[in-house]
Amino acid sequence: MREYRTYAHIVANYGVHESQIVRCVRCSEVSLIKDGTFRLPEKKELLKQNTNYEVVLIDATETPIERPKRGKNSITSERKNAIQ
Repeated sequence: MREYRTYAHIVANYGVHESQIVRCVRCSEVSLIKDGTFRLPEKKELLKQNTNYEVVLIDATETPIERPKRGKNSITSERKNAIQ
């Protein structure tokens, strides 16, 4: 859970059924909440804070790479012919 992995990744690594992982996570969360020492701030508390957040967006779209075409009319073959 510390790595924020999806259940699918955990299933792939450990070979456990996803429903078993969900039950374990739910049990862990309930235990932490009942303990009282672990508490996340509520939504209203977050809104009251004067914290400035910095947002970073990463464009991870895939674009095709323009590569030179292979063949008789390629640039490299033209350079070879010009040198000779």
